[in-house]
Amino acid sequence: MQGQDPVWIPPLLIDQKSRFSRKNPFYDHGEVEPILARDTGTGRIVGRVCAVVNRAHNEFHKDRVGFFGFFECVDSAAVARALLDHAGRFLMERGFTVMRGPANFSVNDEIGMLIEGFDTPPVIMMTHNPPYYNRLMEECGFVKAMDLLGYELHQGEISERLLNVGEKLLARLKLRVRTIDTKHFWRDVRHLCDVYNSAWAANWGFVPMTEGELKAMADSLRLIYDPRMVFFAETEDGRPVGFSLMLPDINVILKHISDGRLLPTGIFKLLLGRRRIHRARVLLMGVDPAFRGRGLDAAFYYLSYKRGTEAGYHWAEFSWILENNRPMNDALLAIGAKPYKKWRMWEKALIPDVC
Repeated sequence: MQGQDPVWIPPLLIDQKSRFSRKNPFYDHGEVEPILARDTGTGRIVGRVCAVVNRAHNEFHKDRVGFFGFFECVDSAAVARALLDHAGRFLMERGFTVMRGPANFSVNDEIGMLIEGFDTPPVIMMTHNPPYYNRLMEECGFVKAMDLLGYELHQGEISERLLNVGEKLLARLKLRVRTIDTKHFWRDVRHLCDVYNSAWAANWGFVPMTEGELKAMADSLRLIYDPRMVFFAETEDGRPVGFSLMLPDINVILKHISDGRLLPTGIFKLLLGRRRIHRARVLLMGVDPAFRGRGLDAAFYYLSYKRGTEAGYHWAEFSWILENNRPMNDALLAIGAKPYKKWRMWEKALIPDVC
């Protein structure tokens, strides 16, 4: 692109093009190589992928894993192989030994390829793809790295036991649970980030958010979040030890914006339509390691259900949950949520003269 870079708007709520602006804070520690496949006969674009270098991931995990993301492809193993081989060579030239994905661009963005649950639409910030994509991955030599689970819960399906003990749990915890303070928005955002980085540090694939990424995400979510559905748990002296974030599923509105653009008019459809959204996604939850095993996660689920139904939400997705995160998976099953979607992170060893 020539000329001055356009004003960068946080990427969660706008067209994907703006995420590739150099003002995206991911570029402070990352590198992206966009790749297109074109049919030489017709000139038609038949696929795309990005090779992604995430130095924050490598510094945290002490590994040499590179990533691919934004994968789209016609049903052709030859096209998929050409795209992914190109991405693999880009990563090998930079010293990486494994390619993993999809990640758009990191685990703090959209990740995973849908492998189960194709009959229902995606919720906010979750991926969706044709089933044949997974066959293409296998034909290109990729193997499973990790599966991610999504659970759904309809109004009226929560376990009676949790409804009966919800208030008792809150009282027993001896913690103050409150919603986000909109007058001190940035203070609470930093509290959320501190707990998130502490609670998730041992999770597979975790990458701490930078200050710039945190600000960008918060700026975007500020446009659509429901302050009634962001909860913090604090000790008596005000120290945050847990949080839960549930977002309205704005995909319900976005799918009716025919050209896929929020600017200049689509944003008004989104903002005016928010009050008619009755679906939500529990996007993030974190509990300080010192406070785990005390029922705080169940208390958050109880509050999300109770306050959510009072606010007009009749259905929620809990995603994504690592398949090996037994405490979270057991807790969701216990409250009555049902697994209904699964995404896969694929990976492949990068071997010279193979990619």
